[in-house]
Amino acid sequence: MNISTVKKILAAGAIAALSTALLVGCGGGDSAGGEKKFLNIGTGGTAGTYYPIGGAIAEILNKEIPGMNASAQSTGASVANINMLRDKSIDLATVQNDITFYAVNGTEMFEGKKLEGLQGIASLYPETCQFVTLQSSGIKSLSELKGKRVAVGAAGSGVEANARQILAAYGITYDDIDEQFLSFAEGASALKDGNVDVAVLTAGYPTASVQDIASQNPVRLLPVDESVADGLIAKYPFYTKTVIPAGTYAGFDEAVPSVSVMAMLVAGPSVDAAMGYDITKAIFTHLDRLQGAHAVGKQITKETAKAGMSLPMNAGAEKYFGE
Repeated sequence: MNISTVKKILAAGAIAALSTALLVGCGGGDSAGGEKKFLNIGTGGTAGTYYPIGGAIAEILNKEIPGMNASAQSTGASVANINMLRDKSIDLATVQNDITFYAVNGTEMFEGKKLEGLQGIASLYPETCQFVTLQSSGIKSLSELKGKRVAVGAAGSGVEANARQILAAYGITYDDIDEQFLSFAEGASALKDGNVDVAVLTAGYPTASVQDIASQNPVRLLPVDESVADGLIAKYPFYTKTVIPAGTYAGFDEAVPSVSVMAMLVAGPSVDAAMGYDITKAIFTHLDRLQGAHAVGKQITKETAKAGMSLPMNAGAEKYFGE
């Protein structure tokens, strides 16, 4: 091999090495130490509020955290998300704070199945317990429900637990009513058809299903009296007081006191303190993007991020809110 050939080989090798270096510098490798961070986010049904909020969170994390590859997926919402966090099929999820309370304490639908390793990132926005009836029913108070047909939510759901707890605060048990274990979509149809007197749901307001009923039949929301709310909160610390503004639903112009649980962001054990800090900072410094994703985004604030926190917080999230 002559000197000219050797020079050509060395030159080709140098060019190849330089090309590799340039590729790595331009995205051939990942930032943050060369490791891609994969994060699966559990939300809810595509017609609910969890799905668009979860999608917006994924977009924020992908844009603001180097090397992040976050994806939001539609799920069966709160209870399903807790089970998926336990199984480590997701890393982050939107969940009602009462459901997390049951999970970490091994009560209600998690009786005997206490979960370890769940961490709170932040409370997001209130999901209000709404007892809906038609104005034609003449029912104006929860104390009048004895002997009535009540759609209390799907069996084993968070809504059903809310309905049972609130009714118990009025001294009413399922022995006193004709309880029907219907999802709110089913309950709404039954209410419109006259097959139930009251339907219960827990959701951010205004709720599309209630708006749909109100567009065809004047509705009434039944209030949770303040003294009853105080007793509920003393017994179940995940509840907070809420007033549903007058005019929230067409044809019903009364403000209605009620109680809410909080939609919150929960992390599984795969999210360490450093990641928890990065996630929390990214979200709460770009709240405008959540506001653009859904109307409930306007209720997400740093000031209310610990409201109704029902489980130990991720150390990184705690650090961010302490700054």
